[in-house]
Amino acid sequence: MTSSLLNEYQHLGLYLGDLHNHCNMSYGQGSLADAIQNARLQLDFASVTMHAVWPDMPLDDPKLGYLVDYHKKGFARAFENWPSYLKAIEEYNEDGRFVTFPSYEWHSIEYGDYCMYFKNGGDVPILSSRDLSKLREDASQLSTPVFLIPHHIGYKQGSRGINWKAFSNQLSPVAEIFSFHGLSESSEGAYPYLHSMGPRHEHGTAQYGWEQGNIFGIVGSTDHHNAFPGSYGVGRLGVWADSLTRDSIWDAISRRRTYALTGDRIEVEFSANGHLMGDICPPDTERWIEVAVRGGSSIDYIEILHNNRVVHRESIFPRSAERGLFKVHLELGWGEEAQDTAWDVDLQVVGGNLRQVEPRFRGHSPTTAPRDADFAYINWRQVKSDHVRFHTLTRQNPLSHTSNTEGMSLEIEGDGNTTLLATINGRKYEQPLSELMSGTRTFYLGGFVSPALCFHQAVPQSEYAHRFAFLHRAETHQRDWYYVRVRQRNDQWAWSSPIWFEKQGG
Repeated sequence: MTSSLLNEYQHLGLYLGDLHNHCNMSYGQGSLADAIQNARLQLDFASVTMHAVWPDMPLDDPKLGYLVDYHKKGFARAFENWPSYLKAIEEYNEDGRFVTFPSYEWHSIEYGDYCMYFKNGGDVPILSSRDLSKLREDASQLSTPVFLIPHHIGYKQGSRGINWKAFSNQLSPVAEIFSFHGLSESSEGAYPYLHSMGPRHEHGTAQYGWEQGNIFGIVGSTDHHNAFPGSYGVGRLGVWADSLTRDSIWDAISRRRTYALTGDRIEVEFSANGHLMGDICPPDTERWIEVAVRGGSSIDYIEILHNNRVVHRESIFPRSAERGLFKVHLELGWGEEAQDTAWDVDLQVVGGNLRQVEPRFRGHSPTTAPRDADFAYINWRQVKSDHVRFHTLTRQNPLSHTSNTEGMSLEIEGDGNTTLLATINGRKYEQPLSELMSGTRTFYLGGFVSPALCFHQAVPQSEYAHRFAFLHRAETHQRDWYYVRVRQRNDQWAWSSPIWFEKQGG
């Protein structure tokens, strides 16, 4: 749990999770046990999702026969495994340590895909109505609370993108805007859709949904298909909740106290006139907005958007520091070797204090079938207050813009004389912060194009932590909204759920 900076968040804790990912219980790779073990490496809560229903599957298109067969087999497996899956999810839930929710995915050409989440499992059924409103009606009759959360909304409606005309925030307090599919905040900008399902379409984006008057918060999830919830860089969500329990996490999502992340643990607090993200405020022409961000690396900028338009930007310029808090990211991988590279890493901080450890593990690629059957090959532990060990595997980066690296970020309190002692695959490396303050240091396990390791630049707190306030005046005759967007220099992002203001005059 992370302590907050803004008064409005003082009674809450920040928890990170992934609500949408898959394993071999339906179609996908890796066991449910592997998925849970991997989730616990770097998350506080998770749902491992079953592929289960596609009522309007294009059965008559001969060109899609392979796709139909693939889904039918996966769905049959999901129905067969559903009872044992529900039982296991309940057993994996540990309030106060790691929270789980059962879920399955409902596909639809007409309405877009939704994932259905159950607050409690028991003997809940898989509902298969073709009509979205009927699905909501049936879900509302169940004995446990239910969420219906749309995902990869940015595709064109009619191609499994969201149908905003059929959307209702009844059971859908949030929508997924980031996953391996890409980013659907808007139809332009970072992380375009590159999947075979097609490009982004404006009418499927979150910004368009808000423009239509819809009230919903946002989340990120991986949609990982190889049993690795929370895979670094593919999507996560942050939740501000009372505690790490099913009740509290569920309540926070229902209140839209959520934000979407790519990978780095970017901590975002955002309030307007004393209200938290997700709230609907009474009418007011003066809006006092406060933002506090603690990033995982150097912040490039923080933007406040009003009705989808940037009205304020805070640019964070590089600043030198001789002592204080620093973040150092150790990244492992690269090379052209055909086989996986095993890494045994021991890290110690000498002459300083290790304040926080942030694992940055990816696991197997989100959708490509792995070369082997080992899905839970990563482990880590904090041996002492200044000492961390971890084991992992890496493989060659498939493309210059697609990473298979693994790593760990350390927040260190110290000065130029503070040293990071690393023993990696039996070799010793000593990296004083004085060297890393100017830039990265890299080493190779062998010769040219052999696997490599990188100690990234030590980033001072002045570059990764920022707090500010902003007064915005607006007179509107429609409900309007604000949200926060954060970009780091390492191209990791965060987006908050909006805060709305009711229109003037009621």
